[in-house]
Amino acid sequence: MSVPEMFSYIQGFLSADQEIREDIRKVVQVLEQTAREILTLLQSVHQPSGFKEIPSKCQKARELFCTVRTHLGELKTKFPVDQYYRFHEHWRFVLQRLAFLAAFVVYLESESLVTRDEVAQILGIEVVREKGFHLDVEDYLAGVLIMASELSRLAVNSVTAGDYSRPLRISNFINELDSGFRLLNLKNDPLLFLNAEGSKETKRRGLGI
Repeated sequence: MSVPEMFSYIQGFLSADQEIREDIRKVVQVLEQTAREILTLLQSVHQPSGFKEIPSKCQKARELFCTVRTHLGELKTKFPVDQYYRFHEHWRFVLQRLAFLAAFVVYLESESLVTRDEVAQILGIEVVREKGFHLDVEDYLAGVLIMASELSRLAVNSVTAGDYSRPLRISNFINELDSGFRLLNLKNDPLLFLNAEGSKETKRRGLGI
């Protein structure tokens, strides 16, 4: 292969790669918009009258997750199935945000911690890496950390709304989460470790501990 042929081949590869990334970005933008819609919907639970509307808001959020599943199904078709981590940075943050929203909905419904399997089911994706587009463990944990910060805010607003038992339940739940994260060696993932440390401080301020 001559030098011009080699660079022509490389240019073809780069152009194809750029096309894939552009297709991915378009779908991710739609996912981000849907995530914002779900977040806006759930933010209303922080209002004084919002606690009475939790069941209906969670139901509407689950309906919007149907749209999320459709777009994630489309995203799967935009890149080779064995190259998940090559393009992972494009959807990492929106997937973490969606994991947070799924976790928040489940907590509002049952005051329990959503499992990674449950989040994957809500999003319509896999858990096992070998099966294709999946929920990475780190993305699941990042979503849980975001939820913990959101719960700290909910605890404060609960007092404002006159619900004095909810903050105690939230405090107990967050303490259990904190104990769980202490079992993990997050220093192998610096970003997740920093998020966990920052979340602890946010929880302390929000819960007054």
